[in-house]
Amino acid sequence: MSPISTWHPNYTATYGKLCSSWIAVVLERAVSVIIETTMNLSVIIPVYNEVNNIHEIIKRVQSTKLASEIVVVDDGSKDGTREALKAMDGKKKVRVILHERNQGKGAAVVTGMKAAKGDILLIQDADLEYDPRDYPHLLKPIQEGLADVVYGSRFLGGPHRVTMFWHQVANQLLTFMTNILYDSILTDMETGYKVFRRKVIEGMTIKAKRFNFEPEFTAKILKRKYRIFEVPISFNPRDYSEGKKIKLKDAFEAVWALLKYRFVD
Repeated sequence: MSPISTWHPNYTATYGKLCSSWIAVVLERAVSVIIETTMNLSVIIPVYNEVNNIHEIIKRVQSTKLASEIVVVDDGSKDGTREALKAMDGKKKVRVILHERNQGKGAAVVTGMKAAKGDILLIQDADLEYDPRDYPHLLKPIQEGLADVVYGSRFLGGPHRVTMFWHQVANQLLTFMTNILYDSILTDMETGYKVFRRKVIEGMTIKAKRFNFEPEFTAKILKRKYRIFEVPISFNPRDYSEGKKIKLKDAFEAVWALLKYRFVD
């Protein structure tokens, strides 16, 4: 008889849970190693006036050890962000691109996508709302050949700060409109975490300059019938007193983009 079989049932259950936890950690690390060695990942960080966060977000991305390059596009910052980025340029896989004037998040993302050299592109906001520790989960469906695009959803049960109810309602209404227009079942169209194979944007022209990047990009990949997966992510939203930039008018621009790109490209 195995010694384990003679233990008290509680001890056996505890032992089993410990083994399961250990195996889960090992498997997650193994996935990270596989991703790191087989994927050429470009992380694109659009940034505007984030001097208090820029060092930390780059540090967090670097700590994942998954990015082949970190492409940071400064969109005309005036608070010292540009100077901070110049000091980091060319170090520890960081590549900095400077817009001479503020054009909007969409313009910064497009600049980053054009400059990125990776096979897989991941968009990372600079405001610390999204956690780079979610990268292995975001990359896994692509690594396993199940998806061309992965959205990190804030509404699939991941841990999150409890705040900004009406902002969440607006996000869900825009997602609902997306699903009606494009026959989809997304839960978070407006998420800042979008990961995709390079082939997805080949031949695609993105015209958005501001936050309307999200609906335009989503509309175009849905129309092109790419395989999209969603995975739950953690989310730590900041409010307007903490520097949140998206405004009510951006919701109306999103509505217009969803309607327009349903019929044109």
